[in-house]
Amino acid sequence: MTAMFTTAHNYLQLPARFDHVGSFLRPAYLLQARQQHARSEIDAVQLRKIEDRAIAEVVQFQQSAGMKVITDGEYRRTYFHIDFLDQLAGVQTTKPALVTKADGSQGLSPPVFNVTGKVCHPHDIEVDNYRFVQSRLLPGNIGKITIPSPTMLHFRGGRAGISRDAYPELDPYFYDDVARAYGAELQALSNAGCNYVQLDDTNLAYLCDPHKREAARLRGDDPNQLPHLYAALINKVVAHKPPGMLLAMHLCRGNFKSTHAASGAYEPVAEAVLAEMNLDAYFLEYDDERSGDFAPLRFLSRGKTAVLGLITTKFGTLENKDDIKRRIDAAARVAPLQQLALSPQCGFASSVEGNDISWDNQRRKLELVVEIANEVWGGK
Repeated sequence: MTAMFTTAHNYLQLPARFDHVGSFLRPAYLLQARQQHARSEIDAVQLRKIEDRAIAEVVQFQQSAGMKVITDGEYRRTYFHIDFLDQLAGVQTTKPALVTKADGSQGLSPPVFNVTGKVCHPHDIEVDNYRFVQSRLLPGNIGKITIPSPTMLHFRGGRAGISRDAYPELDPYFYDDVARAYGAELQALSNAGCNYVQLDDTNLAYLCDPHKREAARLRGDDPNQLPHLYAALINKVVAHKPPGMLLAMHLCRGNFKSTHAASGAYEPVAEAVLAEMNLDAYFLEYDDERSGDFAPLRFLSRGKTAVLGLITTKFGTLENKDDIKRRIDAAARVAPLQQLALSPQCGFASSVEGNDISWDNQRRKLELVVEIANEVWGGK
């Protein structure tokens, strides 16, 4: 087990009181290379060399901003979820499409994930990507791999999106197969030296939104029961987790070009997420009024960490440091300060398009997170 992790009540603590969700703005030359690859002007080997260059730069960027946890910026992906799920056997995905909302802004229609056969893990997915990041870490820093939550395979399509030929019964057969597939990837990452993995989950955040809850009800699911169903699925994955691996979850409310997809306080899912799931840490979006108050933190089990996403990644305006400290104080009146940490609310680019923020402001946001966390928690 990496020395930076310590055990508390059978949970692993974060390496630092400051962290980030994982994705960063793509440089223009990487976006150009992706377009060239799509037009067959360069091959996969050439594209990967360009990705390597960009990832080496974003690793150095994170480390120079003072971060201790380092990702590859999700630079090898187009979308945070599709690129991983496409590589599981038995899963077919559709690509999102640009849509114009009622207010005239652009958004993405959500992808659909169909389970057409038995789900399994035919090959390692993120191992080589982790090794590349690991090779460029400064001493004392650690690499984190982000992957989509397994709940994606159920929530978007429900029972109708899962083959009845492959899975006449979802419980336990479908859920067990999904957990084994994820467990195989976690084990492969652990074998490569990775001790920190984050599950990115939009579905639990969507279940905080009255409109999304009604949509789930209309397709035949009970939005009150889904959080508990998903907690049980996550715990099946945790049962396959290698010893010494920190497993976290980010609850995302949508993050396409500085827009969001869901609103609502965490209350409808808080008990299932913070008390029932056997995860080590939760990245919770708290950058504006859409997320409600801190009352749901009362469900945070002893030993777990809630990472407060108080710094927005959607816009470049820098938050006031004292305002953020006051919000941390408010959260600490509900959950112990030593079970809290600080991060930006989401990634800076959940898809290749990125948010409406400059590279310099992206850096300033990270530096502000580090500065505030060190002042609040004393660098511990």
